[in-house]
Formats: sequence, C-alpha cells, structure tokens
Amino acid sequence: MLERARAALTAETGLAGSRAGRALRRPHNWLQLAQFCTVGASGYVVNLAVYTLLLRGAGIHYLLAAVGSFLVAVTNNYAWNRHWTFRRKRGHLAYQGVRFLVVAVVALSANLLFLKTLVTLGLGKIAAQAIAIALVMPFNFAGTKLRSFR
Repeated sequence: MLERARAALTAETGLAGSRAGRALRRPHNWLQLAQFCTVGASGYVVNLAVYTLLLRGAGIHYLLAAVGSFLVAVTNNYAWNRHWTFRRKRGHLAYQGVRFLVVAVVALSANLLFLKTLVTLGLGKIAAQAIAIALVMPFNFAGTKLRSFR
C-alpha cells in the first residue's frame, strides 16, 4: 500500500524520473524521515520546555530564550541524528558538526523571523514558538539530510 502511495505521488507530481522521484521510491529514505521526525519531536519538546523555563522561570526576553532553547535542542538533535538517524553516514565529528551547525543556524534565523512575526501579530510567545519550530522543520530535514549527513 505504501509503495502504491509513493508511486502515485511521484506520477502525479511529475517526479517519477527525477532524482527526487527516485528518492521517494526508496524505503530507506522513508525510514530515515520517520527517524528524523522522532528525533525532531524530542527536540521540539526539549526546545519548548527550555524556552518556557527561560521565558517564564528566568524572565529572559523571548528572542534570547529562543536562542538558548535552540542551543539545547540542537545539541540533542545532533547527537540523536548522528548516532541513530544517519548512523551509516558518519563522517568526521568536527566537519559533520560544523555542517550541522550551519544548517541549524539558518533554521534558527528562520525560526526567529517566524517567532517575531507571530508575536508581533499578537500570538502568545509559547504558541508562536511552537508554530515557528514546526514551520522550519521541513527545511531543517532537507538541510540535515543533504548537507550535514550527506
């Protein structure tokens, strides 16, 4: 059933013969996506928990709290992605870590932009952070897979 869904998706979008289409047909990529989402979910919880603690518990400005929670969550995500999701693609720890950090900093920049915009529009700071993290996640997966753990 999953195979038919993948085939239908690639046929409908015209991706069948493209690199993306071939990638969508490989079961390993779907497993990796599921693992990445699991790691991402743990990072999401860590990020929101630390963000809330810094925002409400320590009284830190919401943008600075977002940076602090990002640093904790990105460390969590890097460790889990390196040792579980992309374990077959282990490179040199420092080089891989730098590439991961570059992708993460771009993702953080986008997250801060979304967060500030949502807060400016009147959304609560914790809800805005929850949405901002979710909006950045697809880019983060693509960057992590294609750049950090290539």
